[in-house]
Amino acid sequence: MSGLSATAPGRRLRVAFAGTPEFAAQALRAILAAGYVVPLVLTQPDRPAGRGMNLQASAVKQVALAAQMSLLQPQGLRLDGRYADQAASAHDALRAAAPDVMVVAAYGLILPVSVLTLPRLGCLNIHGSLLPRWRGAAPIQRAIEAGDAQTGITLMQMDAGLDTGDMLLHKALPISPDDTAATLHDKLAALGAELVVQGLDALERGALPARPQPSEGVTYAAKIAKSEAVLDWTQPADLLARRVRAFSPWPGTQFSLPDGRIIKVGAAVAVAASADQMQKAPGAVLQMQAEGLDVRCAEGVLRITRLQKPGGTMKDMAQWAQGTSDLTGLVLP
Repeated sequence: MSGLSATAPGRRLRVAFAGTPEFAAQALRAILAAGYVVPLVLTQPDRPAGRGMNLQASAVKQVALAAQMSLLQPQGLRLDGRYADQAASAHDALRAAAPDVMVVAAYGLILPVSVLTLPRLGCLNIHGSLLPRWRGAAPIQRAIEAGDAQTGITLMQMDAGLDTGDMLLHKALPISPDDTAATLHDKLAALGAELVVQGLDALERGALPARPQPSEGVTYAAKIAKSEAVLDWTQPADLLARRVRAFSPWPGTQFSLPDGRIIKVGAAVAVAASADQMQKAPGAVLQMQAEGLDVRCAEGVLRITRLQKPGGTMKDMAQWAQGTSDLTGLVLP
């Protein structure tokens, strides 16, 4: 078990930061509130967002601008890549900033070895799972989808692999039965902000031991594809119910009516099916009532409790059903 070296006595760490969404912005706010010097912030370029698709600054950029910090938004960091000029400028800026360490949280760009080795103490990553479970792009969603009882935050020393670096700190968090990706994200963002400050404080004291990740229990959290939004009635109802929560708010989940209309799903639960109900084909609408729309699945019944018609708004089943003909007996594609 090894550890990172401390900074000189009486001198606070200089902490560069790389991140993009609100998950990262919370960590940046906590680092600033703890009194650390942040000489440089890296974040993704502004992206189109909203109904007007206007360019919008990332959550991290908004924090950096408000605090009047030096900010860069390179499109790439590889010196031999497509954006080599921007990458070279970012390398120069990092060298000039002379950080002791860089904290990375949901940045969205792969850091090449040339960046990982620039800070004296390397780069620390705030990862939204208990490594080595759920390495990769979508640990929050995949943990819910898989039915995990808990997840957490791992503070990790970054290396050239995909979330394979040594673990520095970790803290577990239970996953509630009603957690969505949005609610679990907010809990983990707060936990990550707390843990990274603990880690930096320990690093200053030279008391941040590192240990390799175990080789057992490795799983990969693949990036969410839009195609996964479509509910497949040949899968178990409990899996589909978890997927509804895991993909909320993005990409959401949906199904089609026989006439081709796409219905978005806001909430659903799995319920037991009777022997008679299991004689129906997967996708059969068993009943439509105020409690929900019951659809037969490979195993059990998915009771959909919040829905949205094309061009409408998300509504509870009782409201949604008003003005909608009874779907009982239809077989959904």
